Amino acid sequence: MSDLICVGSISGSYGVKGELRVKSFCAQPSDLEKYNPLLTEDGKQSFELSLIGQIKNGFSARILGINSKEEADLLRGVSLFARRDSLPPLSTDEFYYTDLINMEVADTGGSIIGHVRTITNHGADDLIEIGLKGSSETALIPFTKLIVPTVDLAAGRIVVDPPEGLL
Repeated sequence: MSDLICVGSISGSYGVKGELRVKSFCAQPSDLEKYNPLLTEDGKQSFELSLIGQIKNGFSARILGINSKEEADLLRGVSLFARRDSLPPLSTDEFYYTDLINMEVADTGGSIIGHVRTITNHGADDLIEIGLKGSSETALIPFTKLIVPTVDLAAGRIVVDPPEGLL
């Protein structure tokens, strides 16, 4: 498990005085600023972020030391990470996406289907992209309790029960 969890991203500048557009991946979006200092994925840069206001698809924010549109533009696309130990404890059926990547995926009969490539969300539900065993193809399945009844982090295995014809 990674010590860093992605909690947001910078999508560009907002205005001309160094403000930024940020997206939060937190359960409570405004909690993003609670996890300061935020880090880059490699941990080499840290940011003190403060949210200014809510805007379409996220927040406007300031980062200490960023004072111009040009400086803010240089941060576009940067993912923001928090240390795992600074995040609140998870409930029984909650998981960090990063912990699920590369986990083995099996059906309810125990047959290996493949491995988790990524988890995405396009607005409705989370989707698990599975790299199918012995193939370069992938399959997307909804990440719901009905279709994914078991996630065993300790064993590194996810059990899926997809509807007929989904895979």
